[in-house]
Amino acid sequence: MISKIERTIAFRYLKPKKKEGFLKAISVFSFTGIALGVAILIIVMSVMSGFRTELINKILGFNPHIIVKPYDKKINKDDLINLNILKDNISRTAFTFSGQGILINKKNTTGILVRSYLQNDIDKIDLIKEGIIDGSLNLFNENTISIGKELAISLDLIVGDEITLMSTSNLQTPFGNLPLQEKFTISSVFSTGLIEFDQNVIFMPFENANSLFELSDMDIDLEIFLNKPDQVQLVKEKVQKIFSAHYVYSWADLNKSFFGALKVERNVMFIILTLIIIVAAFNIISGLTILVKNKTKEIAILRTLGISKNSIAKIFFVIGFTIGLFATITGVIIGILFSYYIEEVRVLITSIFNIKLFPEEIYFLSQMPSEINLGYILIISFFSLLITFFATIFPSLSAAKLDPIKALKYE
Repeated sequence: MISKIERTIAFRYLKPKKKEGFLKAISVFSFTGIALGVAILIIVMSVMSGFRTELINKILGFNPHIIVKPYDKKINKDDLINLNILKDNISRTAFTFSGQGILINKKNTTGILVRSYLQNDIDKIDLIKEGIIDGSLNLFNENTISIGKELAISLDLIVGDEITLMSTSNLQTPFGNLPLQEKFTISSVFSTGLIEFDQNVIFMPFENANSLFELSDMDIDLEIFLNKPDQVQLVKEKVQKIFSAHYVYSWADLNKSFFGALKVERNVMFIILTLIIIVAAFNIISGLTILVKNKTKEIAILRTLGISKNSIAKIFFVIGFTIGLFATITGVIIGILFSYYIEEVRVLITSIFNIKLFPEEIYFLSQMPSEINLGYILIISFFSLLITFFATIFPSLSAAKLDPIKALKYE
């Protein structure tokens, strides 16, 4: 335990005299370095957690939780009856097709990904249904398509415009094979917040996809949506047993490499930014070492007055740890505030310096996400205090080992 006299002496030494300006500067650098390191770590971890959560929500918003792809035979609709044993886990199912095509209008041509559903199925995709910004899904019927906001902007299209879609299937003619194409009317424009998705994906009725892409039974997949997406691995194993003759994938399987890369990046950032705290901790070592040197005479006097070596070590330990403790608390407060208002900060910096801090075309999101995680804050605070603890040990022991007779002799 720290005694009252030890605390009193330690806090007195924390206030350097005017002639100890250099020592004060080192203490300020130590405090600032640790506080900034902790704050930046919390901000980065919060943004990366928010980024991951936002992407998962977006992916689960328009992608199936489990998808069954045919292997050497079609998916029989009668097999759906077997899914009744999982009715408590499954919210809905839908047959779908995904393919590639080319959109052509008078001014531009662009490649896109085509996804087709029955009308009563597309109404159940929350991210699309809630993201309609123009038109209506009620108009989603034969010879109509729904396109993303970014695609509409790039091709200068609005609801009601006609556009030609060319498929990868061919039509045999006397002049050779020509790609199949049809004209469609734009029934609605959606915005998911994922720029990449809004720019490259369109939805069309299943009937049109069937004729335009000349679908076979092997082209049609079964999508399964769950009541609780976090149970996907457990449900996937049961679905695999029902559709043992087909391929079964979960959303986690299809995005494994992407989220694996995010996890690696987050861990690397944590290690790199922790170095900031370590560098600041070296400043504590330097500051305490200089303080011990400056206070040699006072330490010797304290020893002659009966203050033990342990008490001397505790005094300097309290000095260093107090700097680290208050710096960590300050960093946590700054980090939480910045994380909470990160989007406002981004907008402010963007408007002042006229630069893009979070380009939508790179990060796929229209705003900077942030998710404050108490677990990360506790881990960062613990590591900061642990580094501070080890940083104060050497100078504290050096002060305790000081010989009072030699110290007074050479003063």
